[in-house]
Amino acid sequence: MKTRPVESAHIDLAVSEALLFERQGPRLVPRPNAIARARRLFLQGNHLPQDWVQRPCFVIMETGFSLGENFLATWHAWRCDPQRCARLVYIAIEQNPPTQADLVRANANRSWPAWQREQASELVKSWPALTPNLHQLTFDHGQVTLLLGLGDLGALLPQIHASVDAFYLDGFASASKREWADSRVIKALARLAAPGARLVSAEATAPLPANLVSAGFEVSPGPTLHALQARFSPRFVPRPIQLGVRPRHLTTSSQAVVIGAGLAGAWAAHELAQRGWTVTVLDRHTSAAQGASGNPAALFHGTVHNDDGLHARLFRAAALHAQRQLHPLIQLGQVRGQAAGLLRINPGAKPGRNSPVESSVDAMTSMRQLIARQGLPAQYVQALSRHDACALSGVALQHPAWFYPGGGWLDAAALVRHLLAGDHIRFRPDTAVAQIQRHDDVWQTRSDSGEVLTEAPVLVLADADGHSSLITPLGLEPWPLQNLRGQVSAWHGTQGSQGTLVLPVAGDGYAVPLACGGVLCGASSQPEGNTAHVRYEEHSSNFLRLRRLTGLMAPADTTRWQGRVAWRTHTPDRLPIVGPAPALPNANSPNHRPDQARFAPRCPGLFVITAFGGRGVTLAPLAGAMLAAQISGEPLPLEQDLVDALDPARWRIRSARQRISQALAQL
Repeated sequence: MKTRPVESAHIDLAVSEALLFERQGPRLVPRPNAIARARRLFLQGNHLPQDWVQRPCFVIMETGFSLGENFLATWHAWRCDPQRCARLVYIAIEQNPPTQADLVRANANRSWPAWQREQASELVKSWPALTPNLHQLTFDHGQVTLLLGLGDLGALLPQIHASVDAFYLDGFASASKREWADSRVIKALARLAAPGARLVSAEATAPLPANLVSAGFEVSPGPTLHALQARFSPRFVPRPIQLGVRPRHLTTSSQAVVIGAGLAGAWAAHELAQRGWTVTVLDRHTSAAQGASGNPAALFHGTVHNDDGLHARLFRAAALHAQRQLHPLIQLGQVRGQAAGLLRINPGAKPGRNSPVESSVDAMTSMRQLIARQGLPAQYVQALSRHDACALSGVALQHPAWFYPGGGWLDAAALVRHLLAGDHIRFRPDTAVAQIQRHDDVWQTRSDSGEVLTEAPVLVLADADGHSSLITPLGLEPWPLQNLRGQVSAWHGTQGSQGTLVLPVAGDGYAVPLACGGVLCGASSQPEGNTAHVRYEEHSSNFLRLRRLTGLMAPADTTRWQGRVAWRTHTPDRLPIVGPAPALPNANSPNHRPDQARFAPRCPGLFVITAFGGRGVTLAPLAGAMLAAQISGEPLPLEQDLVDALDPARWRIRSARQRISQALAQL
C-alpha cells in the first residue's frame, strides 16, 4: 500500500453549515443537532440497538468520521443498553481528520450534556497522531474499540479485513467528492458486509442507489428525508476466508492455550482475555519472562525510513499502539519505566569530507525534508539538532537525532507478570510441552510421559525456540528462525562526570537511565552461541559503544558491572511471525490460491506469534491484538498488506510466486 501524508481538516466555527460545501479544501463545521441526527438517521435506520442485543461482538463502519458525533451517539446508545453486545467495534475512515487541538477547540464551543462532554473528552485524550495508519483506540476497559483509518477511502477500504454488521454512509464527511457513492467503493463495502448487514446513507442521490443494488443490497427509503437504507442480500455469496475460530454470533465461552510466557505469549493471552476467552499459559521455566523478555529495561519507539515501506509502516503503527497501551501502566506505577520520549541518533549524520558541523547541518536538512515529505506529525517524530539532542538527553551526543515523544523504556519482565496476572488468565510455570496434537476439535498438549496437560480448541505457539520440535512431527514446515545471543551490561549508582543521562538513547547500541542511578546499555549480538554466562569482553564492547554513543564511561571498578544474557529470535526479513499456522498445501482447499497468503490452507485452531527480535516491547502489543482479532473473527487492526507481511505462510507464498514467475518466463 502506498501511503500519502494525512492532511488535517480545518474546523471553522464561524462558517454556517449551509456554506460548508461551497468552500475549497478540507473544512469541518460542528452540527448543532448532530447527536439527535445520528440517533434518528443511523441508529434507527440500522435497527440499533435491537440488532446488537446480546451479541458477542457487533461491527459498524462509517465512511468518514468528521468530529465523531456519530461514534459518540452510538457509543452512548451502547452504554445505555442493558442487553448490549459484549464488544462494539466501530471502524471509521477519514481522509481529513481534525488535529487534537482543533478537536478540543470545537468541543469547547458546544453546550453538551454531561455524558457527551465525558465521552468527547475520552475521545480527545485518545486522539492519535495523524499518520496514515489504522489506529486502534479502546474505551470502556476494551469493550469498545474505535478502529480509525486515516487516508483516502478508496485506498484504505481494500486494506480492511472485517465482517461489518452495519454501515453509516455520511455525506457530511466527504460530500465535496462523493467518494462513498462510487461503484468501486460500494463494491468494496459489499466485500466487507456480513450476511444481512444493514446500511444507511444520509443522501440518496444518484448513482448511489443503483450502485448499491448492483453490489447486492436491497434498497428502500431511509428514516429521514433524502436518506436511504439498504440490506445486504446478494444472489451469490462467495465463501468467506475464515481465520477466526469462534464466529462472532456465537455466545459460548471459548478456551485457548498459549505456550510461552514471554512478551508474545503474555500479550496474546491478555488480548484474548479482553475478548472473553479463558486462557491457560504454559512455560517450561519456573517463572515468566525468562528469555529475552526478562531484560531489566527494554525500549519502545517507532522508526523512519526514506520510502515509508512495510517496516516503517509496521513499526510506526506498533509504536503508536504501544504507547497508548504502555504509558498508562508506567504513569500509574503498575510497571517500572519511563515514558518521556526517546532519542535515536541519525545514522546518516556521520562526518565525511565535510566538517562535523557541516555534516550535522546536512543531516538536519535531510531529516527535516524527510519528515515534511512524509507528513509525519511532531507527536510522532521530530528532527533535533545535535545541540537540542544534547540538551534533552543530558549527555554529549555527537550527531543530530530523531526524537520520538511517545517512546521510552520499561521493565519487560514486570510487564509480562502484570499481563499474566489479569482476569481469565491462568499461568502454569514449570510445565514443559513435549508434543502437541489435534484430537477431534481440540488441541492437546502433552508432557514427555505422554500425559495430557491441556485441551482447548485454540493453541498459540509463542515459545520462540520450541516451535520446530512441536510442529515437525505434525508434518508442518518449521519457520526460518535465527537465534542471536545478546548480552546487556549495566552499573548502578552515579553515572560519572560526563553528564547524566535522563532519556533513553538508541543508535549503535542503546543506553537507558536506570531509576536507581547508573545506566543499562547493549546489546551484543552473536550468532547462536550456547553459553548463558556473562562475558567480560562483551561488557567491554558494550561500554565502548556506550561511550561512542553518549560520552558516558563505565566505572573502572569492574565489580560494579552487571549483565544478563538472552537469545533474540529473528526471521530473515526481520519481521515477526503472527497469524494462523499454514497447513500442508492442498489444491482442493476452498479459495486455494498458492500466490496469496490470505488464501493459504490453515491448521484449524493453531496460531503462532514469535520472532520480535530486539523490538518485543514495541511489537508485542499490536501483534497480540491482531492475533486475538484473527482468532475471534474480529476486524484486524492492521492493513491487509501488513497482515500478509507477518503471515506465517509468507515464505511458502514467495516460493509459489517465484515458481509462477519462472513458469511464465518460459512460455
